[in-house]
Amino acid sequence: MPYMYILECVDGSFYTGSTKDLPRRLWQHQNGLGARHTAKRLPVKLVYAEEFERVADAFYREKQVQGWSRAKKIALMEGDWDRLHILAECQNETHYLGGDGGG
Repeated sequence: MPYMYILECVDGSFYTGSTKDLPRRLWQHQNGLGARHTAKRLPVKLVYAEEFERVADAFYREKQVQGWSRAKKIALMEGDWDRLHILAECQNETHYLGGDGGG
């Protein structure tokens, strides 16, 4: 089954990826054969995974989550849907002014 996964590296950073074979991919990361980011920050541990029906869906989710802030990734991993929703909202000035930039 395809997965989107998040690893926590020894330095506390997160790595987001996707794969068709999660156990094999974790082994690769742990043995320095994964991404450069994880190879330089061993050991790594799996902190989150989502299963998908299609590889394309797992890859799409990977790219989506890669663009998220650290706080948003932590909310996802903790299953804090309320916090995730708040963090997903637009945080710029126009958001608070009703969207038109005026008062």
